[in-house]
Amino acid sequence: MIDERIVRFFKKHHVLTIATSVNDKPWCANCFYVYLENENALVFTTDPATRHGEEFLKNNFVAGSVVLETPVIGKIRGIQFQGIVTEPVGEFSEIGERSYLKRFPVAMLMDTHLWIVELTHIKMTDNRLGFGKKLIWTKKLV
Repeated sequence: MIDERIVRFFKKHHVLTIATSVNDKPWCANCFYVYLENENALVFTTDPATRHGEEFLKNNFVAGSVVLETPVIGKIRGIQFQGIVTEPVGEFSEIGERSYLKRFPVAMLMDTHLWIVELTHIKMTDNRLGFGKKLIWTKKLV
């Protein structure tokens, strides 16, 4: 079960940094996202012709972060995650597109290409709970 504080944080924010690595050369990009709570996944758009879009197809294991910018150390919060990025299909595609367009209606005017990160590991730092306090979640293998 994912801690509700992690869920709230993902829902409150809307920009992620996603990192790829192909041939030992890392890369990262920033994208708008929406969190799908029932699927524990992040939906975002990016063109498959971008460097990170091309790299998803070569190595779909990714890492990323979502952070709160603040100069106050006691209020620092952020999430680091690992996951598997794919192009959604079927019902997952419909749920992802509907959720993304609800949060970012301007995307209806654009040619968007959806991707979904199935989260496999989450580490949230929340200094409001005590300096350096971590909340950890890892997907259980069935």
